[in-house]
Amino acid sequence: MDIEQLFSIRGKVALIAGGAGDRGIGEMIARAYVAAGAKVYIASRKVEAGDALAAELSALGSCTSLQADLGQPDGATQLAATMAEREPELDVLVNNAGASWGAPFDDDPVAGFDKVMNVNVRGVFLLTQALAPQLRVAASAEDPARVIDIGSIDGIHVPDLPTYAYSASKAAVHQLTRHLAKELVTDHITVNAIAPGLFPSKLTEVLFEHEAALIESIPMGRVGQPEDIAGLAIHLASRAGAYMTGAVMPVDGGVATLK
Repeated sequence: MDIEQLFSIRGKVALIAGGAGDRGIGEMIARAYVAAGAKVYIASRKVEAGDALAAELSALGSCTSLQADLGQPDGATQLAATMAEREPELDVLVNNAGASWGAPFDDDPVAGFDKVMNVNVRGVFLLTQALAPQLRVAASAEDPARVIDIGSIDGIHVPDLPTYAYSASKAAVHQLTRHLAKELVTDHITVNAIAPGLFPSKLTEVLFEHEAALIESIPMGRVGQPEDIAGLAIHLASRAGAYMTGAVMPVDGGVATLK
Protein backbone atom coordinates (compact mmCIF):
# COMPACT_ATOMS: atom_id res chain seq x y z
CA MET A 1 0.00 0.00 0.00
CA ASP A 2 1.37 3.40 -1.06
CA ILE A 3 0.45 5.72 1.82
CA GLU A 4 1.40 8.86 -0.07
CA GLN A 5 -0.83 7.86 -2.97
CA LEU A 6 -3.61 6.94 -0.56
CA PHE A 7 -4.02 10.58 0.46
CA SER A 8 -3.10 12.18 -2.87
CA ILE A 9 -5.46 14.56 -4.68
CA ARG A 10 -2.84 15.74 -7.15
CA GLY A 11 -4.36 16.59 -10.54
CA LYS A 12 -7.96 16.45 -9.35
CA VAL A 13 -10.30 19.27 -10.39
CA ALA A 14 -12.06 20.84 -7.42
CA LEU A 15 -14.63 23.61 -7.12
CA ILE A 16 -15.04 25.31 -3.76
CA ALA A 17 -18.24 27.33 -3.60
CA GLY A 18 -17.82 30.06 -1.03
CA GLY A 19 -14.07 29.75 -1.33
CA ALA A 20 -13.25 33.34 -0.41
CA GLY A 21 -14.69 36.33 1.35
CA ASP A 22 -14.70 35.52 5.05
CA ARG A 23 -11.17 34.10 5.47
CA GLY A 24 -12.80 30.98 6.84
CA ILE A 25 -13.43 27.31 6.07
CA GLY A 26 -13.57 27.72 2.29
CA GLU A 27 -10.22 29.46 2.16
CA MET A 28 -8.67 26.85 4.46
CA ILE A 29 -9.78 24.07 2.12
CA ALA A 30 -8.69 26.01 -0.97
CA ARG A 31 -5.21 26.52 0.44
CA ALA A 32 -4.93 22.84 1.34
CA TYR A 33 -6.12 21.62 -2.05
CA VAL A 34 -3.80 23.93 -3.98
CA ALA A 35 -0.85 22.89 -1.82
CA ALA A 36 -1.76 19.25 -2.43
CA GLY A 37 -1.61 19.71 -6.20
CA ALA A 38 -5.30 19.91 -7.12
CA LYS A 39 -6.59 22.23 -9.85
CA VAL A 40 -8.79 24.50 -7.76
CA TYR A 41 -11.60 26.85 -8.66
CA ILE A 42 -13.03 29.13 -5.99
CA ALA A 43 -16.46 30.69 -6.45
CA SER A 44 -17.41 33.74 -4.45
CA ARG A 45 -20.06 36.43 -4.51
CA LYS A 46 -17.31 38.90 -3.61
CA VAL A 47 -15.30 39.10 -6.83
CA GLU A 48 -12.43 41.19 -5.49
CA ALA A 49 -11.87 38.88 -2.52
CA GLY A 50 -11.95 35.82 -4.77
CA ASP A 51 -9.54 37.33 -7.28
CA ALA A 52 -7.13 38.36 -4.53
CA LEU A 53 -7.11 34.89 -2.97
CA ALA A 54 -6.72 33.18 -6.35
CA ALA A 55 -3.78 35.45 -7.21
CA GLU A 56 -2.12 34.60 -3.90
CA LEU A 57 -2.67 30.84 -4.22
CA SER A 58 -1.62 30.78 -7.88
CA ALA A 59 1.92 31.33 -6.63
CA LEU A 60 1.65 27.87 -5.02
CA GLY A 61 -0.28 25.98 -7.69
CA SER A 62 -3.44 26.20 -9.78
CA CYS A 63 -6.24 28.42 -8.50
CA THR A 64 -8.90 30.30 -10.50
CA SER A 65 -11.53 32.71 -9.20
CA LEU A 66 -15.13 32.61 -10.44
CA GLN A 67 -18.05 34.87 -9.54
CA ALA A 68 -21.27 33.32 -8.23
CA ASP A 69 -24.21 34.36 -6.07
CA LEU A 70 -25.81 31.15 -4.88
CA GLY A 71 -28.47 33.08 -3.02
CA GLN A 72 -30.10 33.73 -6.40
CA PRO A 73 -32.20 30.98 -8.04
CA ASP A 74 -30.12 31.04 -11.23
CA GLY A 75 -26.76 31.36 -9.46
CA ALA A 76 -26.10 27.61 -9.49
CA THR A 77 -26.90 27.11 -13.16
CA GLN A 78 -24.74 30.08 -14.13
CA LEU A 79 -21.80 28.77 -12.13
CA ALA A 80 -22.24 25.26 -13.52
CA ALA A 81 -22.28 26.65 -17.06
CA THR A 82 -19.07 28.58 -16.40
CA MET A 83 -17.41 25.46 -15.04
CA ALA A 84 -18.59 23.38 -18.01
CA GLU A 85 -16.86 25.81 -20.37
CA ARG A 86 -13.60 25.27 -18.50
CA GLU A 87 -13.74 21.68 -17.25
CA PRO A 88 -15.72 18.77 -18.75
CA GLU A 89 -15.10 16.76 -15.58
CA LEU A 90 -15.34 17.73 -11.91
CA ASP A 91 -13.75 15.47 -9.31
CA VAL A 92 -14.62 17.37 -6.14
CA LEU A 93 -17.38 19.84 -5.26
CA VAL A 94 -17.19 21.58 -1.90
CA ASN A 95 -20.46 23.27 -0.96
CA ASN A 96 -19.23 25.93 1.44
CA ALA A 97 -21.22 29.01 0.36
CA GLY A 98 -23.23 30.15 3.34
CA ALA A 99 -24.97 32.95 5.15
CA SER A 100 -25.57 33.54 8.83
CA TRP A 101 -28.16 35.49 10.75
CA GLY A 102 -28.95 36.04 14.39
CA ALA A 103 -31.74 37.98 16.09
CA PRO A 104 -33.88 37.69 19.23
CA PHE A 105 -36.80 35.32 18.80
CA ASP A 106 -39.50 37.99 18.88
CA ASP A 107 -37.67 40.20 16.38
CA ASP A 108 -36.31 37.65 13.90
CA PRO A 109 -37.42 38.88 10.45
CA VAL A 110 -38.60 36.68 7.62
CA ALA A 111 -36.10 38.29 5.24
CA GLY A 112 -33.16 37.10 7.31
CA PHE A 113 -34.62 33.60 7.61
CA ASP A 114 -35.21 33.39 3.86
CA LYS A 115 -31.70 34.62 3.01
CA VAL A 116 -30.06 31.94 5.16
CA MET A 117 -32.24 29.12 3.88
CA ASN A 118 -31.83 30.14 0.25
CA VAL A 119 -28.04 30.17 0.39
CA ASN A 120 -27.35 27.41 2.90
CA VAL A 121 -29.89 24.81 1.79
CA ARG A 122 -31.35 25.63 -1.61
CA GLY A 123 -27.94 26.68 -2.90
CA VAL A 124 -26.35 23.35 -1.88
CA PHE A 125 -29.05 21.35 -3.62
CA LEU A 126 -29.18 23.41 -6.80
CA LEU A 127 -25.41 23.55 -7.26
CA THR A 128 -25.01 19.81 -6.73
CA GLN A 129 -27.86 19.21 -9.17
CA ALA A 130 -26.41 21.59 -11.76
CA LEU A 131 -22.91 20.08 -11.56
CA ALA A 132 -24.04 16.45 -11.49
CA PRO A 133 -23.25 15.95 -15.21
CA GLN A 134 -19.58 16.92 -14.72
CA LEU A 135 -19.37 14.88 -11.52
CA ARG A 136 -20.77 11.82 -13.30
CA VAL A 137 -18.19 12.11 -16.09
CA ALA A 138 -15.36 12.18 -13.55
CA ALA A 139 -16.74 9.35 -11.42
CA SER A 140 -15.81 5.69 -11.44
CA ALA A 141 -16.28 2.79 -9.06
CA GLU A 142 -12.57 2.84 -8.21
CA ASP A 143 -12.38 6.62 -7.77
CA PRO A 144 -15.78 8.21 -7.09
CA ALA A 145 -16.45 11.88 -7.61
CA ARG A 146 -16.90 13.66 -4.30
CA VAL A 147 -19.37 16.18 -2.92
CA ILE A 148 -18.40 17.68 0.43
CA ASP A 149 -21.04 19.78 2.14
CA ILE A 150 -20.06 22.16 4.92
CA GLY A 151 -22.56 21.90 7.75
CA SER A 152 -22.00 22.95 11.35
CA ILE A 153 -22.13 21.58 14.85
CA ASP A 154 -24.96 24.10 15.32
CA GLY A 155 -26.97 21.70 13.17
CA ILE A 156 -26.23 18.93 15.69
CA HIS A 157 -26.57 20.61 19.08
CA VAL A 158 -28.54 23.68 20.18
CA PRO A 159 -26.24 26.72 20.37
CA ASP A 160 -26.53 29.42 22.99
CA LEU A 161 -26.88 32.20 20.41
CA PRO A 162 -30.27 33.01 18.81
CA THR A 163 -29.25 31.80 15.33
CA TYR A 164 -32.50 30.00 14.58
CA ALA A 165 -32.33 30.07 10.78
CA TYR A 166 -28.63 29.23 10.65
CA SER A 167 -28.91 26.24 12.99
CA ALA A 168 -31.99 24.93 11.20
CA SER A 169 -30.31 25.36 7.82
CA LYS A 170 -27.25 23.39 8.88
CA ALA A 171 -29.39 20.56 10.26
CA ALA A 172 -31.10 20.57 6.85
CA VAL A 173 -27.70 20.43 5.11
CA HIS A 174 -26.82 17.33 7.13
CA GLN A 175 -30.05 15.57 6.14
CA LEU A 176 -29.72 16.76 2.54
CA THR A 177 -26.22 15.26 2.50
CA ARG A 178 -27.62 11.86 3.44
CA HIS A 179 -30.43 12.18 0.91
CA LEU A 180 -28.06 13.11 -1.93
CA ALA A 181 -25.67 10.34 -0.93
CA LYS A 182 -28.45 7.80 -1.37
CA GLU A 183 -29.50 9.33 -4.70
CA LEU A 184 -26.03 9.54 -6.23
CA VAL A 185 -24.35 6.41 -4.88
CA THR A 186 -25.13 4.38 -8.02
CA ASP A 187 -23.51 7.15 -10.09
CA HIS A 188 -20.28 6.60 -8.12
CA ILE A 189 -20.56 9.99 -6.43
CA THR A 190 -20.02 10.16 -2.68
CA VAL A 191 -21.66 12.89 -0.60
CA ASN A 192 -20.40 13.65 2.91
CA ALA A 193 -20.60 16.60 5.26
CA ILE A 194 -18.10 18.28 7.55
CA ALA A 195 -19.64 19.91 10.61
CA PRO A 196 -17.10 22.45 11.92
CA GLY A 197 -17.07 23.92 15.37
CA LEU A 198 -15.39 27.23 16.12
CA PHE A 199 -12.73 28.33 13.63
CA PRO A 200 -11.30 31.83 13.15
CA SER A 201 -12.97 33.79 10.34
CA LYS A 202 -14.49 37.17 9.67
CA LEU A 203 -17.87 35.76 10.65
CA THR A 204 -16.62 34.65 14.07
CA GLU A 205 -14.46 37.69 14.89
CA VAL A 206 -17.03 39.07 17.31
CA LEU A 207 -17.04 35.80 19.27
CA PHE A 208 -13.29 36.01 19.80
CA GLU A 209 -13.80 39.14 21.89
CA HIS A 210 -14.49 36.58 24.63
CA GLU A 211 -11.84 34.07 23.58
CA ALA A 212 -11.01 32.82 27.07
CA ALA A 213 -14.64 31.86 27.72
CA LEU A 214 -14.86 30.26 24.29
CA ILE A 215 -11.85 28.06 24.87
CA GLU A 216 -13.18 27.05 28.27
CA SER A 217 -16.37 25.82 26.58
CA ILE A 218 -14.46 23.49 24.21
CA PRO A 219 -13.55 20.10 25.72
CA MET A 220 -10.20 19.98 23.88
CA GLY A 221 -9.33 23.47 25.15
CA ARG A 222 -8.64 25.22 21.83
CA VAL A 223 -10.34 26.55 18.72
CA GLY A 224 -9.97 24.91 15.33
CA GLN A 225 -6.94 25.53 13.13
CA PRO A 226 -6.66 25.31 9.33
CA GLU A 227 -4.89 21.95 9.54
CA ASP A 228 -7.89 20.46 11.33
CA ILE A 229 -10.18 21.20 8.39
CA ALA A 230 -7.51 20.57 5.74
CA GLY A 231 -6.80 17.04 6.93
CA LEU A 232 -10.42 15.92 6.74
CA ALA A 233 -11.12 17.73 3.45
CA ILE A 234 -8.12 16.03 1.82
CA HIS A 235 -9.09 12.67 3.30
CA LEU A 236 -12.62 12.88 1.86
CA ALA A 237 -11.33 13.85 -1.59
CA SER A 238 -8.60 11.20 -1.74
CA ARG A 239 -8.56 7.42 -2.12
CA ALA A 240 -8.58 7.21 1.66
CA GLY A 241 -12.16 8.50 1.72
CA ALA A 242 -13.50 6.63 -1.31
CA TYR A 243 -15.63 4.17 0.71
CA MET A 244 -17.42 6.79 2.79
CA THR A 245 -20.75 8.36 1.87
CA GLY A 246 -23.68 9.85 3.76
CA ALA A 247 -21.53 10.71 6.79
CA VAL A 248 -21.66 13.91 8.86
CA MET A 249 -18.36 14.44 10.66
CA PRO A 250 -17.97 16.99 13.48
CA VAL A 251 -14.64 18.80 13.66
CA ASP A 252 -15.18 20.75 16.83
CA GLY A 253 -12.88 19.72 19.66
CA GLY A 254 -15.63 17.60 21.21
CA VAL A 255 -18.33 20.26 21.63
CA ALA A 256 -21.18 18.45 19.88
CA THR A 257 -20.50 15.04 21.41
CA LEU A 258 -18.88 15.60 24.80
CA LYS A 259 -20.83 18.52 26.25
